[in-house]
Amino acid sequence: ANPGFMVRITQAGLDYAHQHGIAILEKELAQLTLPDISGDFRVLRVGKVHYEFSRLRLRNFHLPYSRISPDPNVGLQVSISNAFAELDGNWRVKLFFIRDHGSFDLKVENIYIKISLKLGSNAIGKPTISTSDCSTRISKVRVLFSGKFAWLYNLFHGAIESKLRKILESKVCDTVDESVHNDLQTYIQTLPVTARIDAMAGIDYSLVSPPTATAQSLDTNLKGEFYSLTHRSTVPFSPLPLSFPSDHDRMVYFGASSYFFNTAGFAYHRAGALVFEITDAMMFSPRSVGPHPFPAFPQLEQMYPNMPMKFRLSTLTAPFLNIGPEGISLKPVVDVQAYAILPSSSLAPLFLLSLVRNVSAVIDVRSGHIVGRLDMGRIKLSLKDSAVGAFPVRLLQSIMNILASNVLLPRLNARLDKGFPLPLPDRIQLSNTLVRFHQ
Repeated sequence: ANPGFMVRITQAGLDYAHQHGIAILEKELAQLTLPDISGDFRVLRVGKVHYEFSRLRLRNFHLPYSRISPDPNVGLQVSISNAFAELDGNWRVKLFFIRDHGSFDLKVENIYIKISLKLGSNAIGKPTISTSDCSTRISKVRVLFSGKFAWLYNLFHGAIESKLRKILESKVCDTVDESVHNDLQTYIQTLPVTARIDAMAGIDYSLVSPPTATAQSLDTNLKGEFYSLTHRSTVPFSPLPLSFPSDHDRMVYFGASSYFFNTAGFAYHRAGALVFEITDAMMFSPRSVGPHPFPAFPQLEQMYPNMPMKFRLSTLTAPFLNIGPEGISLKPVVDVQAYAILPSSSLAPLFLLSLVRNVSAVIDVRSGHIVGRLDMGRIKLSLKDSAVGAFPVRLLQSIMNILASNVLLPRLNARLDKGFPLPLPDRIQLSNTLVRFHQ
């Protein structure tokens, strides 16, 4: 399926994430534990030597040069070079009836690590990450012994260093795999695939396909669909293909299609949230006595003297918007049913108007939320039905302008100002955001 929403992380974004990821991996490697080592070695003219290494402890593990980059058709690749570590521990030796023990220091230099990370998605549309390949190469290991018989080790230090190198190379990749599974996989699972907005609607941000790596970025396709919490149903239209502009200057890009916004209108319409009831007291000063706010229609005063009025605004269909280089525009058709409120509190229908108005929307991002504001153009009115006789609807132009601009629009903008959350994992904040419109 085509996405309604896309997220692109560029190399600049990966570089920023890499700073934090490498710090975590460095901390994990510094806690790496090594097993005790023992064995026998035959030394020419000396005999068989039994040795033991115990309490091997890493003092530090530094990753000074590293890079994470997109790996097409795989996911991500992490390259680490010129890393180094320092260890210490105890040694014990037995030669015939001679026994001795001491301590040693181990310096490991020129460590090269290459990690391939596979990206995918699970059954509920959350992203997944795993280690598809890991290789470690250590080109230099130096062991420094102290003790009376330390000279014995110097006779076969090459073999000892080779053994320690193999153990370290294996342990490093084990630690990488655990760190990816326990830290990175757990973290990306905090990306929300659904976001509850209010009591009526939520957003489905589940992945419609695994993330795709290109030479310059990591792209993720999300469903990007609003839904009604009370009555979820299939959206009667499909998302069109969505593609990003070609620039890669920023760390992260979010792409929202017209489908994303139009499903919002559909969800709120299905939930009954696009019905507004407004009394004339909300538009005019409260009156204890006095004529109707429609002095041009004396029949109203005759039929319903001094009775307050109520207006019910609703849409037969969900509003449908368009996105172009100039911004967002829509042309909703609203039915305005007017009632007189009788002394018994029951409603008497007066007339039904069709109200059409050009609307433009301004979009921004604030505190990780998409926020908006609507501006309205001229109103076009037509009479659909009347229980009080025919009348020229143009005489209602000013009243409907007051109703739409002073009452309805502030209500809608107050809701849009609260915004709708962007799909962000934990502890991520956006800064220096820029909103642009494209066809």
